[in-house]
Amino acid sequence: MPNNEKKLNCYLLNQLTIPEDKDEKTLEYWDLYDKDRKPLNKTHQRGLPQNENEYHIVVLIVTINSKNEILITHRDPNKESYPNMWEVTVGSALSGETSKKAALRELFEETGIKREENELTQIAEIKEKIAFIDAYLTRIDIDIENLKMQPGETTEAKWVSFSEFDEMSKKGLIANSIVRRFGIIKDLIIKEIV
Repeated sequence: MPNNEKKLNCYLLNQLTIPEDKDEKTLEYWDLYDKDRKPLNKTHQRGLPQNENEYHIVVLIVTINSKNEILITHRDPNKESYPNMWEVTVGSALSGETSKKAALRELFEETGIKREENELTQIAEIKEKIAFIDAYLTRIDIDIENLKMQPGETTEAKWVSFSEFDEMSKKGLIANSIVRRFGIIKDLIIKEIV
C-alpha cells in the first residue's frame, strides 16, 4: 500500500492520525451546524478557516466546590492562543460527539476529573460568530494535588472565589474569551449554586 494511502486509512473514531516520523499529529474534526443549530451533515478540520454561517459546538465547564470556589487551570505556555493564561475548562465537541459527552471528555482530559452525565447541568447556550457555546456547571470537592494536568494543555490548577476570579480578569490573567463568556453566565451560575 503506498505511504499516502496508509496515512489516509488511519481514520480512528473522530480523529485522523497521521504518523510523521516518530511523532503523531492528531487532527480534530468538528460537526457543523447552521445558524439555527441544525446539522449541516458535514465536518470541519480544526485550524482551517471556517465558512460564514457555519457553526461548531464548544463546551465550557465551570467546576465549583462546596466553598463556592471556581476551578481554574493555567494554559500551557506553548499554546497557540492564550498561552500562560488562566481559564475554566473549555474545548470543542468532536465529530459524532454530543455536547455533554464533549464536556465530560474535556473535563477529564484537562483536569483528570471524571464525572457522569447526570453530574453536569447545562446552564446556557451562547451563540457566537462561528460556534454555539454550551455552558455547563458541575459541583465537586477535590484537592488540587489530586488533579491531573494534560501535557501541552494545562500546567496547574487552583480554586478561586468569584471575587478572585473577577480580580484576575481585571488584571488580564484570565483568557479574554473566558472573561467574556463567564460574564454572560455568572448570574446563572450563582442562581444554580445558591
